[in-house]
Amino acid sequence: MMAVHEELQNVPPEKLVVEGVSKWFRTRRAAVHALDNVSLTIHEGEFVCLVGPSGCGKSTLLNIIAGLEIPDSGQVLADGKPVLGPGRERMMMFQESALFPWLDVMDNVLFGLKLKPNLKRKERREVAKYYLHLVGLEKFMAASIHELSGGMKQRVALARALAPNPRVLLMDEPFAALDALTREQLYGDIQRIWQERKKTIVFVTHNVREAACLGNRVVLFSPHPGRIQEKFQIDLPRPRDINSVDLAKYSSEIMSALKRHLNSELAEVAG
Repeated sequence: MMAVHEELQNVPPEKLVVEGVSKWFRTRRAAVHALDNVSLTIHEGEFVCLVGPSGCGKSTLLNIIAGLEIPDSGQVLADGKPVLGPGRERMMMFQESALFPWLDVMDNVLFGLKLKPNLKRKERREVAKYYLHLVGLEKFMAASIHELSGGMKQRVALARALAPNPRVLLMDEPFAALDALTREQLYGDIQRIWQERKKTIVFVTHNVREAACLGNRVVLFSPHPGRIQEKFQIDLPRPRDINSVDLAKYSSEIMSALKRHLNSELAEVAG
């Protein structure tokens, strides 16, 4: 009994609990069933990737977790409390960097720290410098946003999201618009930062290999409406190389499952 008790003690606490979430988008002419009875538990410090084809509702679920969308049924709990709107404990990072072009790099990160009104100006600058160092941009603090590459802009956006020290980082396809080389560099960066800071990360992607590279767990969605079909535990050491043979085995397994579920749904529609 002691061994079982010790094992239970080692399970991290529940950080996010999605309970039976469904969502419809309605217009005058049509209604789209985006999510159907989705339930998912994410533990503190987990890196969970939501993967699936376009239109499967994974970004909608992320917006509901962020408090930017309200479910039609079900609920999301963050640290045991219902999510009723946006909160400083959950920070969102989008596909586009969404930086302010009239502010330099430092001021963009400082803007995120307005969520910490108790910090003095000097303390805010020290925090901003720390996170810019963490993402490798300490030499570009005074640079204008238009002087940065796409990858550098996403690093600034990441530093801005991390600076207020949120409990949960929500990432909606943040690397999708970048070239392959820049993406690979950022895969290493985000893994290193996750290992150092131990944030709970929920990462949305349609790229199966990316999901297997980054996530401790990969949650597979199928569309029309969006449902969770399978969950995969990725038991590989970090840092992970997206081109490794071991990773290819996991991504192949996830891709096969995705095709199987899509073919099954097509067969149901045809039948």
